[in-house]
Amino acid sequence: MSHTPDYYIAPPCHEPLQILRETAGFWVVSKPSGLLSVPGRAPENQDSVITRLQALSGEAWAVHRLDMDTSGLLVVARNKASLSALSRQFQQRSVSKLYQALVFGLPEAEEGTIELPLICDWPNRPRQKVDWQQGKPSLTHWRVLARDPGRHCSLLALTPVTGRSHQLRVHLAEIGHPILGCRFYGHGDSIAAAERLMLHAGQLAFDDPEQGGRVETHCDSGFGDRLAS
Repeated sequence: MSHTPDYYIAPPCHEPLQILRETAGFWVVSKPSGLLSVPGRAPENQDSVITRLQALSGEAWAVHRLDMDTSGLLVVARNKASLSALSRQFQQRSVSKLYQALVFGLPEAEEGTIELPLICDWPNRPRQKVDWQQGKPSLTHWRVLARDPGRHCSLLALTPVTGRSHQLRVHLAEIGHPILGCRFYGHGDSIAAAERLMLHAGQLAFDDPEQGGRVETHCDSGFGDRLAS
């Protein structure tokens, strides 16, 4: 029988939060791996992207989230009007997101699509699982950027069409290429291959809620430096 604690105590994150773009309506920030996107229920889990930004300006609203272990780009609203406009773009799937991941193994194809319905694995939450009867439709496109046969790993570009919890982690594990460092869905070799989850939100594009025009931000993962040249 599995046991789920009342809450998880996140280890302290000493890495800085980088502000890459700032307007009167929003920030685009680069979140380090290990930092919560929003504060948790436990008093020990108050350090987060939102609380750090609130300490700077007094008002910060989460538009979307990244898992604690995932690094990369987040857009954070600075007022309720921007929150509403940006949230609508996510709901309408007009926001463009591109991730990079180091995965276990060497995919035979150069690109592909994963379409597997996902649902919360409730007794083992926050884990998710594939469920063909009750799962929500979930779609991911992937493309190989580089392979490292010596380390038996590959660098992939990932485009999540839907935004389910743990979608990229589960989808890649299901096709036999778990993300390195993923303790939820990996195996012994893939977990031991990295000191953190090797998943990074590297590109984010959306419409400026106040000025109009497309806002595009890039933030390199640095994962390619780990591969053999």
